[in-house]
Amino acid sequence: MDDDDRLHERLRRWLRPTFGEVVGVTVLLIGAVTATWLWWAEATQRPEPPPPTGAAVDADGVPDGPAPGVGPAPDGGPDGGHHGADGPTADARVTVQITGAVRDPGIVTLEGGRRVADAVEALGGLTPDAVTESVNLARTLRDGEHVHVPREGEPRPPTAGAVESGDGEVGPVDLNLATADELTSLPGIGPSLAAAIVEHRERDGPFGVPGDVRDVPGIGEATFQRLAPLVTTG
Repeated sequence: MDDDDRLHERLRRWLRPTFGEVVGVTVLLIGAVTATWLWWAEATQRPEPPPPTGAAVDADGVPDGPAPGVGPAPDGGPDGGHHGADGPTADARVTVQITGAVRDPGIVTLEGGRRVADAVEALGGLTPDAVTESVNLARTLRDGEHVHVPREGEPRPPTAGAVESGDGEVGPVDLNLATADELTSLPGIGPSLAAAIVEHRERDGPFGVPGDVRDVPGIGEATFQRLAPLVTTG
C-alpha cells in the first residue's frame, strides 16, 4: 500500500461517523431548532405596550397622535393655567352693568372673582352723591348682572315692602320682603310675575342684589331696567 492509499484510508475513517457521533449531532440540531422556535413564539405573542392615556388609536392599535392635553401648557403649567375649585379659571370673565352714582356708568368686563367695588373703580369710582348703604360693594360679581348705585334724593330702601305715598308715587320695594300684592305695584309686574318672584325667593333663598330678579322666568332686561330704581334687596 503506497502513501496515497494510506491517506485515502485515513480520510475515509475520519469522514465515516460512528453511531455515537451521529446521535450527538442529531441531538444538537434538534436542541437548536427547538430553542429557535420557542424564542420566535414568545416574541410574536408578547403584548404590545398600551398607548398613552387619552391617545387616539387607529384600527391597528397604533397611537394616532399625542394624548389631548399632554405636553407643556401655553403658560408652562401642566393644566393650561386652570386653577382648582377654589379659584377662577384663566379664561373666566364676568361682564356686568353698573348704573347710578358712578362717574362713567356702563358695562365693564373683569376677571372672575372680582367684587362690586372693582367694577365701580373700573368705571371711574363713585360720584360724591352716591348712597352705598343699600349696595354691598364687597360682594363677588356674577356674570351678566346689573348693579345700581343710588344717588342722594333717590328713593331710599324701605324696611318693608312697597311704599305708596298719598299722591300715588311708588317707593322702593324690597324684593325679599314684599308680598305678591305689593310687588304688583311695580311697573310691568302683574299677579303672575309677582307670584313667580315670591315662589323663586322661597325656593332658592332671598335675592342677593336687585339684579338677581332677572333669574325669575318672565323678567327680562327691559323689565328690570324699569324696576332697577324702584327695588332693593334690603
